[in-house]
Amino acid sequence: MTDDIRKRLDPEASIPKHVAIIMDGNGRWAKKKGQPRIAGHKEGMNNVKTIATAASHLGVKVLSLYAFSTENWSRPSKEVNFLMRLPVDFFGTFMPDLIKENIKVLVTGFTDHLPDRTRKVVLKAVEDTKGNTGMILNFAFNYGGRAEIVNAAKNLALKAADGSIDPVKIDDAMFAGQLLTNQLGDLADPDLLIRTSGEERISNFMLWQLAYSEMVFDKTYWPEYSVDNLVEDIKEFDRRDRRFGSI
Repeated sequence: MTDDIRKRLDPEASIPKHVAIIMDGNGRWAKKKGQPRIAGHKEGMNNVKTIATAASHLGVKVLSLYAFSTENWSRPSKEVNFLMRLPVDFFGTFMPDLIKENIKVLVTGFTDHLPDRTRKVVLKAVEDTKGNTGMILNFAFNYGGRAEIVNAAKNLALKAADGSIDPVKIDDAMFAGQLLTNQLGDLADPDLLIRTSGEERISNFMLWQLAYSEMVFDKTYWPEYSVDNLVEDIKEFDRRDRRFGSI
């Protein structure tokens, strides 16, 4: 797969080091097929392995997937309970493939608020793959950009209050060091954000980190988002002129 997929891109193409995806459209995909919303979430989960493997073979260093937001708790309890079981099913099914692909799992979010079984499963996946040296598959689970920023501000305020930092010296780097994505180091900021389903908003995802990200809004529902879609979206990224505020 590695050679075949790379041949779809120009040898000189710029590959984004960090790709973030808002996996949207599961419910609408299911409705279109006359199925319950949870069927869309299950199919979307199955698609994660395909896209993660393809991204790894393309040379992406970090793939961040917006799996569950801090606002998703407001959904019907049946759907929330199903979403909380998805990590159990995903890692139970695909962990051998992740190990084989040398993929390292990380979780970015407020994991302390997850149900015990869900939290234990995702943290075990992190532990089981910590020695892997390939692409980082970063699940944003119980994650919200505003909550993340507020949490970082509180942490810095507490440090300033106890005298461990001088508030005058707080800068971008110090603030970023308090964000949940700090574990990604120099790769914390996505180069490319993809949102599936055709919606054109970022939905409280990585508000700080997306400051200079290129964005592609793909009309495909996430369960139908294919390797071909990923390749085309990376081609679009390659066509962009990234100036970061310069000229």
